[in-house]
Amino acid sequence: MESGFATTPFGRRPMTLALVKANAASRQIPKGSIVEKWQVYRWLCEAKSIVGVGDRALAVLSGLLTFYPDDQISEENGLMVFPSNAQLSLRAHGMADSTLRRNLAELVACGLIIRRDSPNGKRFARKGQGGAVTEAFGFSLAPLLTRAAEFQLAADQVRADNRAHKLMRERITLHRRDIHKLVEAAVEEGVPGDWSMIWKRFRDIVEAIPRRAVLSQLEAILADLVELHDAVNKLLESFFYSKNPSGNESQNERQQSDSNTDSTFVFEPASEKSRAEVEPASHLATQPKSYPIGLVLKACPDIADYAPNGIGNWRELMMTAAQVRGYLGVSPSAYEEACHVMSPEVAAIVIACILQRAQHINSAGGYLRVLTEKARAGAFSVGPMLMAALKANGVVAKMTG
Repeated sequence: MESGFATTPFGRRPMTLALVKANAASRQIPKGSIVEKWQVYRWLCEAKSIVGVGDRALAVLSGLLTFYPDDQISEENGLMVFPSNAQLSLRAHGMADSTLRRNLAELVACGLIIRRDSPNGKRFARKGQGGAVTEAFGFSLAPLLTRAAEFQLAADQVRADNRAHKLMRERITLHRRDIHKLVEAAVEEGVPGDWSMIWKRFRDIVEAIPRRAVLSQLEAILADLVELHDAVNKLLESFFYSKNPSGNESQNERQQSDSNTDSTFVFEPASEKSRAEVEPASHLATQPKSYPIGLVLKACPDIADYAPNGIGNWRELMMTAAQVRGYLGVSPSAYEEACHVMSPEVAAIVIACILQRAQHINSAGGYLRVLTEKARAGAFSVGPMLMAALKANGVVAKMTG
């Protein structure tokens, strides 16, 4: 059993007020307290940066825990372990004696164990009648019991910080990739703008990312990339709408007014087919489509994930589709040709449908070019494509001819 007094170390090791405080805290054990020894050890391994303990010291602690006879640390089971340095070294993977002593001192300094030395510095236990331990000299594991909740909170904090750090890195990677490819596409397609200045600013931001950045540094870098990404998008959108004036607000509002959010829709592809037989292909291709925006989003909900503020009208759908085509590997020229032949609205619907079935399409760019040629020949209607997407998503649709 443990003494109610603060014990001092053997030999020349000094006594400190921190050790007195640790001794006192170890005696404040609520009745019935219990903790699983390997669980608290895992918490310490996760929270070592907060606790301030090193890897080698944790290896020694692992060795000490193997001498504790029960899986659960409790006052009823006793709190002392008293291995010799030779035995402890074997369970610490053959650690040298000097290194072992140094790491034991670190465990004591971090308040993870308490040293209770015998008069001659040896570690042993005295047993009374019946074999019960009456007095033991060695290391007390009481701090692992009294501070278990503290170690758990520290481990939770480390895990939360690691998750936030990982998510921040992922967001930075996405913005880096998008800006890089958008600028390359803009230069390749001759989009007006000071792209050399934008590229220099982009490289300055990227090259300033530290190899081991803390979360606050990553947040500042992400803010710079978001601002630059927004500037690039605005330049590209301005260029896109200057070449496609049909995507104006009045037309968007007129088409959105036909929205119907019910889950049953009526298609009339048969009438489109009959028109294709009597009308020129160019007239059919440029004919505006009156499918409700709600229908498109029900058929192809995945595209909404790429719109930070959601999609509420045709303009927002076309803007999102223009961005998504890059993710699908569709070249700017292929998408521009589709917009010219099909109309920007229909091309946006096609991109949304391709995105919805991306895992089944080997080459999104080649597929779009095939559809564009069919539309040029008057042999393509987006209605059946939407109906197929609706069926795939379990939405009821019906066709009348």
